[in-house]
Amino acid sequence: MNRKIYARLAVTNIKNNRKTYVPYILASVLTVMMYFIMDGLAMNDSIGEGRLAVVLECASVVVMVFAVIFLFYTNSFLIKRRKKEIGVYNILGMGKRHIAKMLMLETIIVAGISLGAGLLTGALFSKLMWLLLIRLLNYDTRIEYMIPRDTLIKTLVLFCFIFAMTLFYNLIQVRLAHPAELLRGSSQGEREPKTRHLLTFAGLVLVGYGYYTALTVPSPLAAVYRFLGAVIVVILGTYALFIAGSIAFLKLLKNNKNYYYKSSHFVSVSGMLYRMKQNAAGLASICILSTIVLILVSTSVSMYLGAEDTVYARYPREIDIDIYGTTKEKEEKLEEIIRETTKEYGVDTKDRMTAHYGMGAAVKNGNQLTLKANGAYGIEDVCEFYMLPQEDYNRMSGDDINLEEDEVLFYTTREDMYGWKSLTIGGETYRIKKELKDIIIEEKSESRVVEGLYVVFSRREQVEQWLKSIYETSDMQDAWLQRVCRIKSEAAFNLKGNEDDCIAVAKEIRRRVENEIEESSYESRTLAREGFYGLYGGLLFIGIYLGLMFLLATVLIIYYKQITEGYDDRERYQIMQKIGMDKREVKRSIRSQVLTVFFLPLITAILHVAVAFTVVKKLLAILGLANETLFLLCTAATIAIFAVFYIIVYGMTAREYYRIVG
Repeated sequence: MNRKIYARLAVTNIKNNRKTYVPYILASVLTVMMYFIMDGLAMNDSIGEGRLAVVLECASVVVMVFAVIFLFYTNSFLIKRRKKEIGVYNILGMGKRHIAKMLMLETIIVAGISLGAGLLTGALFSKLMWLLLIRLLNYDTRIEYMIPRDTLIKTLVLFCFIFAMTLFYNLIQVRLAHPAELLRGSSQGEREPKTRHLLTFAGLVLVGYGYYTALTVPSPLAAVYRFLGAVIVVILGTYALFIAGSIAFLKLLKNNKNYYYKSSHFVSVSGMLYRMKQNAAGLASICILSTIVLILVSTSVSMYLGAEDTVYARYPREIDIDIYGTTKEKEEKLEEIIRETTKEYGVDTKDRMTAHYGMGAAVKNGNQLTLKANGAYGIEDVCEFYMLPQEDYNRMSGDDINLEEDEVLFYTTREDMYGWKSLTIGGETYRIKKELKDIIIEEKSESRVVEGLYVVFSRREQVEQWLKSIYETSDMQDAWLQRVCRIKSEAAFNLKGNEDDCIAVAKEIRRRVENEIEESSYESRTLAREGFYGLYGGLLFIGIYLGLMFLLATVLIIYYKQITEGYDDRERYQIMQKIGMDKREVKRSIRSQVLTVFFLPLITAILHVAVAFTVVKKLLAILGLANETLFLLCTAATIAIFAVFYIIVYGMTAREYYRIVG
């Protein structure tokens, strides 16, 4: 055959199948564009190697994996719809070798349009995305706008590989299929599916276990370890329930004669029953993608909106300075630095807090504590252990507590109180004279990653004794541990004055502390704020970006499902009209089937999000977001907006479905 004929056939086929090809090409263009933009931002040298760079690199990998899976998945819809057409070509005399050449030219045309338009739109919109990222970071930045050459090369290589693999898959499908099978196309598999009780039960168990894990996670640290496992089992359980559970449910409806033997119910239930085997995986995918979109967007928005609260929770005072192995000389030097710097810039200090204490880790078993510096211990029984001398506590609190040698004051950062009468530390038992409701060093908070326990001893020597014990019983007695296992002093305060002067004071104190005081650490709320907004702004950008990408996948899967079902159901509904059903009854049954199938993934996704709220809330606490009300409002708003968008998509795709069937 003449080469021009192959090209003409390829162009004609794309035109004739434009209802399936145009959405596929648009999706390919958008996928190329999104990967090009994201990888360009990740490869930008001016971003540096901080947390933002890590977030962007991870997002670039996610987009790459998504592109491979998504384009393969949507391509499967195309080849499925084309099988009957390809079978006709084969019956009319075109050999499979000629069909392969035609498919190859079609793929080259689609790839050329997708890459060309995708790279062009990527270059046009990359500046907009760069400006959006800079805006979300909310601080002065020196990130420069650029399109790295490596990004162009990587995009071309990646998507050429994807289109080559989809072509290979299509050729394998045509090569292995018999002409009669091609002619049947998507009409295969019309036997009523069997009820798979074992798979249904497995789906219920998996989803139930995932829900139980999410609802009973005890602490933020435990949530880190359990969340991924819960996500995996819920995804597997969701697929199992859609594939097997939906059929079992429809069989129950079919066995209910009062419900089943009504014209609208009979048609919709039987139609869904025969189609569920091939649609179940797509519906489960819509559900999972919808869940991902809802969680991604709600968490990233709430983290960004709550960034200021997080900064204040992490840094209760503007400046916090620790001196390890503190001495009188070091503390006097620190006071001199603070006094001279604030006087130079005309800034005052307020809300000052100074304390001496030792710290370590402790494994808690009831009211018994085993002190540790390092080693392996459970995620639910470990806590941070702080030891204060009585004189420091009295100075901070204004109390006049007088403790005996075997008495202590006790405080936990948990919201509730233990009510213990005694406390055993390393085999030595102390009477708890009073369990404190609050302490000036730290407020109570359930969002703390690990619990904090504060114990006030009668003498400083007791604190030093326990620190020495921690060091001597440790497996690794290195310089870091030696520094930690000494009493440290902490000085924290706020600044009062002109904002620019306060920033200058924070920077100058940091410079002098780092240069003039050995074994010290310095933290500033103002100076740390840039890093927080860099992380949370980047996460919001990624959340919205990936949310839109997964939303694109959801819309396309819904569209192809409706189109595929429309062509599959058209002949069946035409037969029903011929045997006596009027058009109104047909439309009513269609609407019943479409509504049931279409909104099942959305309802399930909302249920997943509602159950995941508890564990995600604890994960956000690790990142410093303790504002549960804000997260709840963001989640509710995200669900509402997504539901409205979902209904709009339903209206658009259902209209196309009715047009095909009618």
